[in-house]
Amino acid sequence: MSDELYQAVRFMVEADASPCLLPRLLQPFARRDLIPDRMWAACDNDGGTHVEIAVLAISTDDARLVEGNLRQIVGVRTVTPVRRNGCG
Repeated sequence: MSDELYQAVRFMVEADASPCLLPRLLQPFARRDLIPDRMWAACDNDGGTHVEIAVLAISTDDARLVEGNLRQIVGVRTVTPVRRNGCG
């Protein structure tokens, strides 16, 4: 096992509502063989979707890459990672 730092991260995403949104948001995790521990989504009355994807143990590098990938998805307005160090 490497000395790499693992942390719990919740990715809070605001995006335009779209039928294809949720699979596109999960793709950056699947590319890295990561399985989110929790996912929650809800639509608002303004045509937006609020999504939370939580991973309990993700490396700092993977978290940074996933955050960047999420920001590049068409329709994503904001991505806010909420980190908690010391997991894993």
